[in-house]
Amino acid sequence: MTILNGRCRIVTRDEHSLVVIDGIPTINHAIKDRMAEAYAMVTLVDQEYATQKQVASAFGVSTRTVRRQQERFAQGGLAALGRTSGYPKGRPRVSTVRSRQVDRLKTQGCSNRQIAARLGVTEKAVRKLARRLGWKQEEPEGAQEALNLQVPGADPNLSASSATPDDKGDAPPAPPADPNLSASSDEEDPEWSMDPDPADRVVDRFLAYMGMLADAAPIFRPGSRVPGAGVLLAVPWLVRSGVLQCARDVYGGIGPAFYGLRTVIVTLVLMALLRIRHPEGLKEHNAQDLGRIIGLDRAPETKTVRRKLSRLAAMGRAADFQRALVRRRVEAVGDAVGFLYVDGHVRVYHGKRPIPKAHVTRMRISMPAITDYWVNDATGDPLMVITAEANAGLVKTLPPLLRQVRALVGERPMTVIFDRGGWSPSLFLDLIGAGFDIMTYRKGPLRPVPAGQFKKHEEMIDGRTVSYCLADKGAWLMGGKLRLRQVTRRSDDGHQTAILTSRRDLSAVQVAWRMFERWRQENFFKYLKHNYALDALVDYNVEPDDPARSVPNPQWAKIDAMMRKAKTELTRIQARYGMEAVLNVEQLRRTMRGFKIANAEILQQVLAAMKRYVLLYGQRSRTPKRVPVGQVTPGQVIKLSTERKLLTNILKMVAYQAESDLVRILAPFYKRTDDEGRRLVTTALCSPADIDVADGTLLVRLAPLSSPHRSRAIAALCQELNRSPVCFPGTKLVMRFAVDGPQTP
Repeated sequence: MTILNGRCRIVTRDEHSLVVIDGIPTINHAIKDRMAEAYAMVTLVDQEYATQKQVASAFGVSTRTVRRQQERFAQGGLAALGRTSGYPKGRPRVSTVRSRQVDRLKTQGCSNRQIAARLGVTEKAVRKLARRLGWKQEEPEGAQEALNLQVPGADPNLSASSATPDDKGDAPPAPPADPNLSASSDEEDPEWSMDPDPADRVVDRFLAYMGMLADAAPIFRPGSRVPGAGVLLAVPWLVRSGVLQCARDVYGGIGPAFYGLRTVIVTLVLMALLRIRHPEGLKEHNAQDLGRIIGLDRAPETKTVRRKLSRLAAMGRAADFQRALVRRRVEAVGDAVGFLYVDGHVRVYHGKRPIPKAHVTRMRISMPAITDYWVNDATGDPLMVITAEANAGLVKTLPPLLRQVRALVGERPMTVIFDRGGWSPSLFLDLIGAGFDIMTYRKGPLRPVPAGQFKKHEEMIDGRTVSYCLADKGAWLMGGKLRLRQVTRRSDDGHQTAILTSRRDLSAVQVAWRMFERWRQENFFKYLKHNYALDALVDYNVEPDDPARSVPNPQWAKIDAMMRKAKTELTRIQARYGMEAVLNVEQLRRTMRGFKIANAEILQQVLAAMKRYVLLYGQRSRTPKRVPVGQVTPGQVIKLSTERKLLTNILKMVAYQAESDLVRILAPFYKRTDDEGRRLVTTALCSPADIDVADGTLLVRLAPLSSPHRSRAIAALCQELNRSPVCFPGTKLVMRFAVDGPQTP
């Protein structure tokens, strides 16, 4: 039996094929009857029982063949479908004697079309002859990139088949628009299911096991006070943001499975919004309740989520996924990328692997750690993240990072804001030459600005009155090669903070405000660390590191420590010898010779200490300060794997963006949005809700919140989401939102 979709299947028995539609036998034909088979294909597509892709897959032909049969039937009816086999009459052939000529022209680099034009035959005839002669089929430009997007085979824990899934080019074509539905959907074609009971998806699980299902269709069942169902408020944003489309474009699929690519992405993002901070947290939640939120009988368990993450990480496309998301985000936020905050976040590593150390500011110590560099937009929302090689500093990381940003954002003007970790006048010169403006704190000793040069500046920014005591003047660096603008802020206690920037079009207040808003990024790190487990390890895998990477030579450091100790000892003995000279009684020792004789023991100690210091200085001079890491690390040089961590960081970043955008929608309806907006949205997302399915609508009715005014604010948020309805991914169910009960005090 071959299943086309939820309505159609083909049963083969005794050299006959029977097409069954909605349980009713419709077309019966002999397997060798090509005309009847073509008529069956045309009927299924023309009557909209199945798509061209589904029919082509079931009958073992290409979609081009299905379209050709439709055209023949439309032009000549059944007679056109009964064309005799063999080479069409009247079509020019390539004679056997010309095979050598075709081979010679192919050797000269001629294309099939050029050869066909010379011989007066069709390109198809030349292509077939070239194939018989052993020439490989010509690949269009970009074919190799398409091949790189092939997905590994079926999950061995779910599928008994070794077949590989189709790539994105084999996805079903988009169905014709339903005039009754005005909602947008991120899915190309809704999924189907043969399970009659949404609470028991045994048939779909069996199809996934047999390798016949790429992703289970969401089927919702009505429910009252479903725990955590308020998180469905984020689904419209998830659809409009293009996250699912980007995932399909980059990953294609993860093989035949009940929990396919779409389900995995939706589950991981909703997990983050529900504060299930890592896969192990699923053990603390009811799988059936979580499954009802995503339209399944149960949500994936911990081991399943781990396995899916491992499979996605094995494809090595997290960076491509992030680039696709950045492009979509830039289109959505627009001017917010005019100011970019760049800073590093150090994740402390407490394991036993020998990895590089980094300075942990909050602990004031150097420890094994991994440094991630985040790029946030003007509102503080994350845009992208990269992991630095061997905890490289901001000065070294900024140029390649900003090259990536420029490739994704385009040629629009951007101002890069960073802290003193990126201080380097030569770097400033390079960034300005590359088309970036810079803004950072001035580093190093600086002469205080006279108090008379400060003036109070006040300006309205983002609906708030901002006031600073500022001094605005120029600054010259690199011996006058680089001229920047310096805005200095004077605090009430007299402390001065100098800010350097290449932006001369901004007011002094705007410069200071933009620089001090860098704390939004620090707050972002703190928020993600607490709510999304930003620092948590997601796997224990390692990967080879570059053995030629330059690292500090531990032998040099050892000799340097000994030399500093020897110098300290020499200084101590010299001080003692000098003190003896100061306290020398002239009447007892009138000459230097007498003094030396009296203090000969101390003098010998001084000479020995000097000799030791000079010896160590020579050893240090002959020892290289930096060496390849392969020379100082026993065994293989390794580093912690980054792919899986990058993927989870991206999905957490997506969840945070969803929160931020919901807060912005809520802002006009809640006065304390700046103080409590994100907390209110989080409460609504984690609240229970009623789920109702009727007339093609998925109604989510949230439980009332702790106070009427909070319920009214969330009700207004629901109304805003209802203005631009979307379909739940994988379905044609239009999502609607409301808050249960009256919202009046």
